[in-house]
Amino acid sequence: MTEHIVSSFDADLKDLGRKVVEMGGQAERLVADSVAALVKRDAELAQKVIVLDGPVDLLQREIEEKAILTIARRQPLANDLREIVAAMRVANDLERIGDLAKNTAKRVLALTGEFHPQKLVRGVEHMSGLVLEQLKEVLDAYASRNDAAAVEVWKRDGDVDVLYTSLFRELLTYMMEDPRNISLCTHLLFCAKNIERIGDHATNIAETLHYLVTGQILADERPKHDTSSLTSVAFPS
Repeated sequence: MTEHIVSSFDADLKDLGRKVVEMGGQAERLVADSVAALVKRDAELAQKVIVLDGPVDLLQREIEEKAILTIARRQPLANDLREIVAAMRVANDLERIGDLAKNTAKRVLALTGEFHPQKLVRGVEHMSGLVLEQLKEVLDAYASRNDAAAVEVWKRDGDVDVLYTSLFRELLTYMMEDPRNISLCTHLLFCAKNIERIGDHATNIAETLHYLVTGQILADERPKHDTSSLTSVAFPS
C-alpha cells in the first residue's frame, strides 16, 4: 500500500511538471508570434495570439488546482513541497507572460493602417530576440532542473534593461523630431515595456528554479539597469 501511494504521488508530481513544460511552450510561442505580428504588421496573427491566450490561462488554473489538491491529499514535505510550490509559481509567471504577449498583439491591431517605418520597430524586435532566448533557456533549465543554467539567465536580466532604456530614449527622440511619430512610438513603447516585463518573469522563473533545486533563495540583488524612469525629456513648446 505504501509503495502504491508513493508511486501515485510521483505520478502526480510528474504530471504537474509536464503541464508546466507544456504551458511554457505555449507561452513562448505567444511571445514569438506577438512580436512577429508587430514586425510584419500581421493583424491575423495578432488576433490568433489574443485567442490562444485563453488555453494558457486554462492550463494555469489546472496546474494551480492540481497543486492544491496534491498538497491536501499528500501533505508533502521538503523537496516534494518545493516541487509543487515551484510549479504554481512558474505557472503564474507563464500566465502573466501570456497576458503580456496578448497585450502586445492588441497594440498591433491598434496600429493597423498606420504608417509603420521599419527602423522604429527594429529595436523592439532586437530586444524581443534577447528576451525570447532567455525565456527558452530558463524553460529548458526548468525541464532539466539545471540550476546553473537558470542562474546564468538570472545574471543577464540587466542586459534586457539596458536595451529597454536605450530603446525608450530612441523612441522619445523620434517623437520629438516628428509629431507624426507620436502615435506609433507610444504603442511601441508599450510593446517594449511588455517585452521587458516578460524578461522579468523569465528571471522570476530562474529564481524559482534555484529555490526548487537548492532550497535557498538567491542572496544577491537582482541585476537591474532600467533607468527609463529617470530620463528627463524636454518637449519643444
